[in-house]
This record gives sequence, C-alpha cells and structure tokens, in this order.
Amino acid sequence: QVQLVESGGGSVQAGGSLRLSCAVSGLNSRNYVTGWFRQAPGKERECVVASNWNGMRAYYADSVKGRFTISRDNAQNTVYLQMNSLKPEDTAVYYCAAGVSIQYYEDMINPTRYGYWGQGTQVTVSS
Repeated sequence: QVQLVESGGGSVQAGGSLRLSCAVSGLNSRNYVTGWFRQAPGKERECVVASNWNGMRAYYADSVKGRFTISRDNAQNTVYLQMNSLKPEDTAVYYCAAGVSIQYYEDMINPTRYGYWGQGTQVTVSS
C-alpha cells in the first residue's frame, strides 16, 4: 500500500546540480521520517540526509554538508533532495526511504529502521 517513487537522477559533470524527487503515497500521517541513502559499487548503503516532517530534526552526512539539502512538501507528499556542487565520489544509486516510530538521530541514519523504500535512481558525476 505504501509506495515511494523516485525521479530526477542522471549524469552530470563535476560541479553540477541535480534535484531528486520522491513521491510518497499510502502514508496517511505526516509524522514519518524520510531519509535519502546512497550505495556505490563495493560500498555499504549509507545515509546521506534525513529529516522528520517539519525539518526540526535533520541529519546531514559530513560529506554532503553545505552541498545537499532535504526538503518536504507535505501537501504534495513529496520529498526532495537538492544536490549542488556534485563530486565524482557522489556517484551512486540513491534511494529515498520512509519510516515511522523513528525518534533519535542514531535511528534516523540506520537503514534498518526504515520500512519503505523507493526503487532507486542512478546519479553519475563525471570529471
């Protein structure tokens, strides 16, 4: 019943920008945490950014601080990831995820705490 559909991935040169979108359906309450995770070949899935419904609790990985921004349009049930100043090391498959009953920062960055996942979208940054 819950579905997350991602869009916005693609290929860009270093220094470019992309905006990923994640349309969420099936969650009747806005009280859920949304995270963006990425997984590069040979690496484990890592949390890039995460936020509660109003952004009062937000996490940004050190590697993306100042470059990536998470936002949510709760009226449209859409989550965005704005990615600026992209680097080759940002190349990965990006997944949006939603979870309920997530309260602490250590849980927000833990992929096992999320019950719903998007299909993933490829982001490739070339030099």
